[in-house]
Amino acid sequence: MRLSSIFQRQFHSILMATLMLMSLVNGTQASAQTFPQKPIRLVVTFPSGGAPDILARLFSKKSQLGQSVIVDNKPGAGGNIGADFVAKSPGDGYTIVMGTVGTHAINGSLYEKMPYDMVKNFTPISLVASARNLLVVNNDLPVKTVAELITYLKANPNKLSFGSPGIGSSVYVSGELFKSMTGTTMEHVPYIRAVNLQYLI
Repeated sequence: MRLSSIFQRQFHSILMATLMLMSLVNGTQASAQTFPQKPIRLVVTFPSGGAPDILARLFSKKSQLGQSVIVDNKPGAGGNIGADFVAKSPGDGYTIVMGTVGTHAINGSLYEKMPYDMVKNFTPISLVASARNLLVVNNDLPVKTVAELITYLKANPNKLSFGSPGIGSSVYVSGELFKSMTGTTMEHVPYIRAVNLQYLI
């Protein structure tokens, strides 16, 4: 079941994936004339197999920079672990992060204390991709529209759950927004790998 207009204002993303983000912690920048002189580490803040990882590996394979781009998965804490690693790396352009709407927008509102500054510690390089989230249910559920799903949820509070790649992801926020806007209740179940969600359905 596709998401109706109730979610057209949702976060523009799985990934606002902003091949982002050269750390400027040290305030240094790589020379455009000699860069790169060694392999570049591209940190992905989620496990392998999800959209950020796929995009990073595609970029690594297709990039023609004269040096290797090594994908380094550092998942955890809604992406904060990987992003923090890059924020604390030398600001020479050799360690960059595949940023997401979570690591550079949502998490600042969810976590009381962030380990890095989402704005000051990074400089955006390029928008890599954006994607819409979809609302889907198992075919055995007796609903065919969003309106029917809302009716079912209200008649069966907390009977259903919804999965996401984790707290701070756009899927998680979309699910919580859906509950808030419709007055329904579902249990959130975070999954380590986004690709595992398809097997639930």
